[in-house]
Amino acid sequence: MGVAATAATAAKAPKHSQLRASASSLHGAARLSVPGRGARGSSSRAKRACTTCALPSYVMSKLDATRTTYKQLTMQLADPEVAADAKAYTKISRESAALTETIETFDRYQETVQALADGKEMMGEASGDPEMLEMIKEEQKELNQELATLEEQLTLLLLPSDPLDERNIMLEVRAGTGGDEAGIWCGDLMRMYSRFAENEGWKVSMASSAEADMGGYKEVIMEVTGFKVYSKLKWEAGVHRVQRVPATESGGRVHTSTATVAVMPEVDEVDVQVDPKDIEMTTARSGGAGGQNVNKVETAIDLIHKPTGIRVFCTEERSQLKNKIRAMEILRAKLFQIQMEEQMAEISSRRKLQVGSGSRSEKIRTYNYKDNRVSDHRAKENFDLNNFMNGSIGGAIDALLAIEQQDKLEELAEELAVGQI
Repeated sequence: MGVAATAATAAKAPKHSQLRASASSLHGAARLSVPGRGARGSSSRAKRACTTCALPSYVMSKLDATRTTYKQLTMQLADPEVAADAKAYTKISRESAALTETIETFDRYQETVQALADGKEMMGEASGDPEMLEMIKEEQKELNQELATLEEQLTLLLLPSDPLDERNIMLEVRAGTGGDEAGIWCGDLMRMYSRFAENEGWKVSMASSAEADMGGYKEVIMEVTGFKVYSKLKWEAGVHRVQRVPATESGGRVHTSTATVAVMPEVDEVDVQVDPKDIEMTTARSGGAGGQNVNKVETAIDLIHKPTGIRVFCTEERSQLKNKIRAMEILRAKLFQIQMEEQMAEISSRRKLQVGSGSRSEKIRTYNYKDNRVSDHRAKENFDLNNFMNGSIGGAIDALLAIEQQDKLEELAEELAVGQI
């Protein structure tokens, strides 16, 4: 069976089993038709191990290149000049951390390949000892199983990754259609994401908010920091629709309301440059709780970006300087989000993505309170609503990640099939 045909068969399998099938078929077909496999090294021992190596040569080349890059990054981190530059050091550290799992898995793979080669050599030496021969065969069987697992892991680790996955985010939830209920729903989503972030060990801080009259928010922006925040929460961008009887409804009728979520990776001055001439900034009194300083001194920042019309009103910090810094962070994140949406629109015009565009106008999920059901329209799966609203949204995220990886595996399979024609 050809690679493309095998990948197509895997696509019909349940979503959570597709990755294993596709990864296995991808390098399985390559073993049959791609020559030149082998572990690195010029010694006779390495050459013997080469006959056991199951990964195709193009994958081995990628892994060798990844190891070279990893070594270069490690050397840069040891450079005093880099260590003295906080931004450069952070950037290189992130790049290095992103490759660590691949390098560690590759090391285990090469060790397993060598152990299999050694085992075959020992089988020849133990031909006159049936008991020893049986032990070696059993060990070889276990090593082959481990090798197959490592092959699949390496195939997935080499798939193209989003360079923004490592970043922290600004998460904006904005009330949509539905009047007062939309504001309440906006607050419910904000709490759902806060609970998920807490479960992940991330830190959440309020960046900006505008409370709604009947509870909840007209708009709320949270900063979420931690390990690979964007890689998981990027799937949440879009329109979230709720169907329930609102607390404001006396007749018991089910209403449909919406809230829009935007997930904006954090950026700095290098990523997005803002001309000071394009900024109109005024100050105001924050009001509310916070003591004399907040209520009597103009600590709030009202910022307008004239070219786009984006307005940021920041009151969460207790000093004007901190609110100004926070407002500029939010503005840069919003401008970067616009750039990303323009790029995604261009990509989507050439190719329809399976998991959606990530646009804030895309209806991605429906929350049905009567049936205690959350329906994700991209993954085409349902989830328990009570658990979901308590922050257990990982199942939906994993389903969408599986679809994305499946799509990338099929692309690799097609490329490999074309290369063999």
